[in-house]
Amino acid sequence: MAQVGIESVLVAGRGPAACGVIASCSRLGVKAVAVHSETERSARHVRMADEAVLLGPAPAAESYLAVDRIVEAARRSGVSAVLPVPPALAGNVRLAAAVRKAGLLWVGPDADVLERLGGDGVEPASERGLLAWVTDDGLHFPTPVVRDRAAGIARVSWTPDVPAPVPAAAGRLAEVGWRGLVTVGIAPDGELAEVAAGFSLDIAVLERAHGVDAVELALHSAAPPRGDAAAPTSAPWRAAVAVQLRATLPPGEAGRITGRLPGTGRPQPRPEGSVDLVAVGGYEPGDRLDAWYDALLATVSAGAGAADTASAARAASQVLSGLAEVGVPHDGAEVCGVLRRLADSAAVPGA
Repeated sequence: MAQVGIESVLVAGRGPAACGVIASCSRLGVKAVAVHSETERSARHVRMADEAVLLGPAPAAESYLAVDRIVEAARRSGVSAVLPVPPALAGNVRLAAAVRKAGLLWVGPDADVLERLGGDGVEPASERGLLAWVTDDGLHFPTPVVRDRAAGIARVSWTPDVPAPVPAAAGRLAEVGWRGLVTVGIAPDGELAEVAAGFSLDIAVLERAHGVDAVELALHSAAPPRGDAAAPTSAPWRAAVAVQLRATLPPGEAGRITGRLPGTGRPQPRPEGSVDLVAVGGYEPGDRLDAWYDALLATVSAGAGAADTASAARAASQVLSGLAEVGVPHDGAEVCGVLRRLADSAAVPGA
């Protein structure tokens, strides 16, 4: 039996986020079954998984977002649980209900809770937010975040120098039945703007800030109760930063990766001092970047040993600043510009 009480999961997702989840499953002793479309049979997340199942044609609506095909893939693979990765799947009410109806564990909030509080699968992109792990006992590891956005997407997230209080509505998530990871957007008036499940960019901030594994937290919430199962504990809180590296190919244009992305190949050089750095790449040299999908290339997250966001930003910037040609255009320069402002303590969105 795996240490989290779940022996096998279908990892519903793709790209760097799925690669990170599969790597965590391996560390936790959980069998990971990947899913893929016809054009991603040899994708990196497929190569990393213990097994893989074909969903369907390239269009996401016929593969990665197709509820019936995901549930059928889980049945065929013999897994005990479905772990949805992106908020688009983790917040899908129909998928959550179908997985439970099939007699499988759903790693996330129940369908009725999603329908009341989320269910639209939108990844929060408000300038300010909150991350947490929700259990019967309430919010654990509450982590405020500030976000820099581009085209409505949070490309850099970090812990603010002066944390805001937890909104009362977020504190009541446990009372209404939410279980597992949560990413919350906070409106200017302090109320909740969005509530999402799944592995958003921000979740890496929670991991680096508290020294925890988000996959372990999610699986712990979904696993049947065990008398010997201890809840994950936190390291001392630290400042943290997470960034996304995206390809900037024109819409509908495919590409091919020719250089090493962060988080692939040899281990990333460790930064000086007590900085916890994690890089996860979704592609390796020779991999095709399919025109059908969002071109997220890699994620980099850093947690500083002290409450110093600038140190975390400098560590993440060092990884991306030295990035060699990777074969496709990307937004690394823009992301590094945001990180430089953070390193100079100009921690204000859009500054």
